[in-house]
Amino acid sequence: MTLKILNLYAGIGGNRKLWTGDIEVTAVENDPKIAKIYQDFFPNDKVIVADAHQYLLDHFKEFDFIWSSPPCPTHSICNNFLHAQGVVRYPDMALWQEIIFLRHWFKGKWVVENVRSYYSPILEPQQSGRHYFWSNFKITNMKIKTPFNIANMRASTRKTSEDNLKSLEEFHGFIMPENTKNARKMLRNCVKSELGLHIFEMAFKESQEILRI
Repeated sequence: MTLKILNLYAGIGGNRKLWTGDIEVTAVENDPKIAKIYQDFFPNDKVIVADAHQYLLDHFKEFDFIWSSPPCPTHSICNNFLHAQGVVRYPDMALWQEIIFLRHWFKGKWVVENVRSYYSPILEPQQSGRHYFWSNFKITNMKIKTPFNIANMRASTRKTSEDNLKSLEEFHGFIMPENTKNARKMLRNCVKSELGLHIFEMAFKESQEILRI
C-alpha cells in the first residue's frame, strides 16, 4: 500500500531527504525558485507552488502522513534581541492554527515542526535537538551534533561566505545549484535529514502509541 505524504513549507527538502519505501510525496512550497530546487533534488515527488497553509485546509483528507514546517522567524528566540532593536511584530498564529486543526480533524499521522520559541508555547511540544515538534505520536529525542552554529552562521564571520556555504552543504548533504541566491539561508532552514528520517520512522513503528491530545 502506497503511503501518501504531504510535505508542507517544503523548502529544498531537508526533512524528506532520507524517506524511502512505497511512498508518494506531495511537496508544497510558495517560492517558485525554491520549489524548482526541491523538484531537481526529488524528481519523483509532486511539487506544487502554492500557499501551504491553505493547501492543508483544502487537501488534508487526501493523505496518510502530514509534515508541516511553518515559517519560524516570528517565533524564534531571535525576537528577544530584535524587539530591543525596534523590530516589533506579532507571532504568526498560522503555526497554532495548523496544530489545532490537525489535532482535531486529521485521521492520519502528523507532525508540525518549528524552532524553540521566545515565549512559553501555547500547546506543549515535544523537543528534539533545537526543534519543537507537535504530533499525534511519541518522538524520542535525537540530538544532532554540528561542527558550527547554523543559526548564527553569517558572511561576516571569520569564514568566507563561500566556506560557510560549503560547510552547510556538507552538513545537509545537498549541493546547491551554482549561483543560487540565498543558498545559505535555504540550507540553514533545513531540518537535518537524519532527524527527518528518525521522526518518519517513529510515526510508523508497529508498536507506536498514538497520543490522545
